[in-house]
Amino acid sequence: MSTTEHIYLDKYHPASWRALNGLGLKVREAALEAGLDPKLVELLNVRTSQLNGCAYCLDMHVADALKGGESSQRLAVLPAWRDTDLFDGTERAALALAESITALPDTHTRDLEDGYARDHLTAEQYSAVSWLAITMNAFNRVSITSRHPVRRKTQ
Repeated sequence: MSTTEHIYLDKYHPASWRALNGLGLKVREAALEAGLDPKLVELLNVRTSQLNGCAYCLDMHVADALKGGESSQRLAVLPAWRDTDLFDGTERAALALAESITALPDTHTRDLEDGYARDHLTAEQYSAVSWLAITMNAFNRVSITSRHPVRRKTQ
């Protein structure tokens, strides 16, 4: 195998990929059952992918968010969500928690973000957001490691 040839982890171990996809479906189901808005689920997928720099997942989840009714304005300012009033308390808490799980900041910062999330999310929502971030981080790492390509879409 050439060192320039991409190794697509999902192709070499399809059972593992299917298991991760199954987990993703269960986590999404749990999030919706916890009362999280489907648009928020996609915002969390987008924000996590932004933090990880996963072009493949960003391409997919921005398109899904737009199809699901998310506004282009909110997607455009998502990296600066703390500096806008476009996101409500639940969304802000979920975004803060997802960012903390993704970036794994120092203990003090994690405690602050965790406290904020606990003040605005139910225990079930907190757990669901945590699982969403954990799972999206796994998908990002598979796509980044595999170098999944973003294909140009015809308009």
